Amino acid sequence: MEYLKGENRFYVLDGDKEIGQITYSLDGEDTWVIDHTGVNPDYRGLGIAETLVKLVVDQAISEDKKIVPLCSYAAKLFSRKPEYQKIEKK
Repeated sequence: MEYLKGENRFYVLDGDKEIGQITYSLDGEDTWVIDHTGVNPDYRGLGIAETLVKLVVDQAISEDKKIVPLCSYAAKLFSRKPEYQKIEKK
C-alpha cells in the first residue's frame, strides 16, 4: 500500500486501486476542516483510516495549522488522542 498526498486530501493505493482517502477543506488561513474519511470495506480493520488522519495531523502541525475534525471518524480519534487535541480548533 502506498499513501499519497493530493490537493486537500491524502489517499492510499493498493497497486493502482484507490482504497481509501481523507479530505479536508480550508477555513481561513490557519484552519483545516476534516470533512471525510473513507476506506474500502474490504480493507477496513487494517488501520488505514487512522493512518490517514495522522497524515493530515502531521501535515497540519508542520504548517502550523489548526484542525476541525468534522468527520465522525476523525472526531472520535481526536477525542481519544490528547496529542491531536493540541491542534484542534475549538
